[in-house]
Amino acid sequence: MKAITDEKKIEEILGRGVENIYPSKEELKKVLLSGRVLSIYNGIDPTGPTLHIGHGSTLLKLKEFQDLGHKIILLIGDFTGRIGDPTDKTATRKQLSVKEIKKNLQSYTKQANMILDMKKVQVKFNSKWLSKLSFEQVMEIASEFTLQQMIERDMFERRLKEGQPIHLHEFFYPLMQGYDSVAMNVDMEIGGNDQTFNMLIGRTMMKNRGKEKYVLTTKLLVDPTGKKMGKTEGNMVTLEDSPENMFGKIMSWPDALIPSAFEICTRVSSVEISKINLKNPRDAKMRLAYEIVKTYHGEKKAKEAQESFINTFQKKEIPTEMTEIKYKPGEKLMDTLTRTGLLPSKGTFRRLVAEGGITNLGNNEKIKDVNILAAPGVRLKVGKKTFIKIK
Repeated sequence: MKAITDEKKIEEILGRGVENIYPSKEELKKVLLSGRVLSIYNGIDPTGPTLHIGHGSTLLKLKEFQDLGHKIILLIGDFTGRIGDPTDKTATRKQLSVKEIKKNLQSYTKQANMILDMKKVQVKFNSKWLSKLSFEQVMEIASEFTLQQMIERDMFERRLKEGQPIHLHEFFYPLMQGYDSVAMNVDMEIGGNDQTFNMLIGRTMMKNRGKEKYVLTTKLLVDPTGKKMGKTEGNMVTLEDSPENMFGKIMSWPDALIPSAFEICTRVSSVEISKINLKNPRDAKMRLAYEIVKTYHGEKKAKEAQESFINTFQKKEIPTEMTEIKYKPGEKLMDTLTRTGLLPSKGTFRRLVAEGGITNLGNNEKIKDVNILAAPGVRLKVGKKTFIKIK
């Protein structure tokens, strides 16, 4: 069985949303045009209970290769997730327990199925091989790299200059991710460009064992300050967001994100994207939100979300359907919103209250008490575009 070798499609796949290709675009393109079926994987550490739109952009790239007929592997980092990837972190990550990992990854495959045909995807867990390595084997793997190679990573250099601690186990994360490639004997890895160092460690390991591993890094969706749009920054659009919430969150994105978001997060053709009038950012963003919601929830839900947004924010109507969250008796509203993931932190809640950003829709009054208790039946407007009902 051979993979599809349509040169026009391959050229598009290797260009759109792609940051870098190793060893080169030309070499990977040559292999793809040969019709050889490649084993391609992406790894996801279950550090939270939901995937977000950053994961989604990588899944879209995997889908393109799946449609060409290549073998796709979704690797769940249930072992590496317990250590924590130090990439872009100014401090050591909190290590997760086995229980936390299992809870987080429960619906990952269901969410990935929004993009990939999961019936044709192999799902693997890296605890299967990493947990069985002996200390002797770990030492052998570590001997393939030098301290200088590890310390040259940007975040480690930064932490050294700032006097921040670097724990020894953090150096083992890229080694573990690299060994995933060896254990699965893959041909290629796809991931965000923030994972370049880790993925190239795997490429080096494979080359040491006599096999080339192609690495394709994708562009990241970043805010105007250069930070990733994601969980850590509190601006995450999750794949479990309702169509209405997803639409509303995207409409709150800075205008500067529109061009890159169309390229990375949608299936709109490059020709059509070039025709979108960016001088009218409201309409362009409306189209962007529609296309992203359609990607994950389908065209019908995207139309409904668009209509709801127009009625709510352009006609000043309150939506009849809201995100419902459960409260615990005696629990503060601040704790309810952060526990359920509606807000990323208690600090965000306090800031919104101080700015008059949370409204009780029952009496149309702003919440002013940061210690107010949650109560069933209360309807709230949180921020500019999120509506919730407590049950």
